[in-house]
Amino acid sequence: MPLMMSEEGFENDESDYHTLPRARTMQRKRGLQWFVCGGWKFLCTSCCDWLINICQRKRELKARTVWLGYPEKCEEKHPRNSIKNQKYNVFTFIPGVLYEQFKFFLNLYFLVVSCSQFVPALKIGYLYTYWAPLGFVLAVTIMREAVDEFRRFQRDKEVNSQLYSKLTIRGKVQVKSSDIQVGDLIIVEKNQRIPSDMVFLRTSEKAGSCFIRTDQLDGETDWKLKVAVSCTQRLPALGDLFSISAYVYAQKPQLDIHSFEGTFTREDSDPPIHESLSIENTLWASTVVASGTVIGVVIYTGKETRSVMNTSNPKNKVGLLDLELNQLTKALFLALVALSVVMVTLQGFVGPWYRNLFRFLLLFSYIIPISLRVNLDMGKAAYGWMIMKDENIPGTVVRTSTIPEELGRLVYLLTDKTPSFLFLFFQNLISTSQQLEFLLRMSPRRLTAAVKRSSYSGTLSTRMKVY
Repeated sequence: MPLMMSEEGFENDESDYHTLPRARTMQRKRGLQWFVCGGWKFLCTSCCDWLINICQRKRELKARTVWLGYPEKCEEKHPRNSIKNQKYNVFTFIPGVLYEQFKFFLNLYFLVVSCSQFVPALKIGYLYTYWAPLGFVLAVTIMREAVDEFRRFQRDKEVNSQLYSKLTIRGKVQVKSSDIQVGDLIIVEKNQRIPSDMVFLRTSEKAGSCFIRTDQLDGETDWKLKVAVSCTQRLPALGDLFSISAYVYAQKPQLDIHSFEGTFTREDSDPPIHESLSIENTLWASTVVASGTVIGVVIYTGKETRSVMNTSNPKNKVGLLDLELNQLTKALFLALVALSVVMVTLQGFVGPWYRNLFRFLLLFSYIIPISLRVNLDMGKAAYGWMIMKDENIPGTVVRTSTIPEELGRLVYLLTDKTPSFLFLFFQNLISTSQQLEFLLRMSPRRLTAAVKRSSYSGTLSTRMKVY
């Protein structure tokens, strides 16, 4: 039976007319509060991401057919085999650094204070007294970021300039890692990094297999066994790879480093030879050959390799000290506002009191020390330089100079309970402590048991617990 309701049932009560406007007002207040407390930052970030996605539309990844030794037969263009870990380019460096600096309340506050001096009614001093300190802070930060970016550029250039042997019809030629293309036959020697994702064709080992180290890809230190394609492994010589008509069908690039689907086909034999390919027949980029010499055909390069696809875009790292300083600045600003209100109250709100309030804010702005930011940035740069020059830890590279002080905040060390790792850790970190010399004489297993039972404090300023 349908529900019957008269028109009177839809009439609003008198109290509803008072409740609805109040609800709309509360929604506006909540929306304004969300915008002021951080919603504007979320909106700006979303707009920037939207513009970046429009400007850099991702190309659709597809499966491919790769002919052995003939890159020109590729139907589509593939990305260059170059590694790029830089955060900025020539055009985005200055805007990017300024955005990262002014998103903190401290720098944004001094920017607003400096800009207020262009208003004649609010001007209380010379422009250089406000802009010079802010400009010096920004100059130090830009120089530090420029040095870090230049170091990343040098590391990328070193990796991209590594030479590899490329097998051609005329013989072996030397090519840079960045010049390798899909379809090239690359020869990788023992203890040499694999420059791109390849299918394993031949090896100098008689068993037709080799071992590779994948610690730079998946963090595992044990060696992985790889098997060459049996059809190409049985060929008498390397030059015979160009005497056959063969190709590899590879699936589209994907993130999973533990799976691969493809086929190897040789057309000039009767009947044609088809071999299925799996993860055992692949050589992923950023792994290292541990035994023998291998020859492979390149199937993925650059951004389409497994290692790059599993690497997130480089971002600016913010330390806990910077966040604490930002919160402290906000607390000082609230105290500054309260003090300015008290001064205006003592004047009795005479005349344009709001202008006097802003002037008091400018006069008391030195309560927030801008020099603290300069000292912090210069101290971080000094910490990074001292770490790299420390004789006790040679070969250490500081890749980011914005968070070196975070090493002093270490409290927990999470390990896989490997005794040898713990032994080396204590040997490197606390070997100078006279109180813990007896630990170095203990066996790795006894050392692990001792660490599990208690925690020690040596030359480190913080207490460290190992699980």
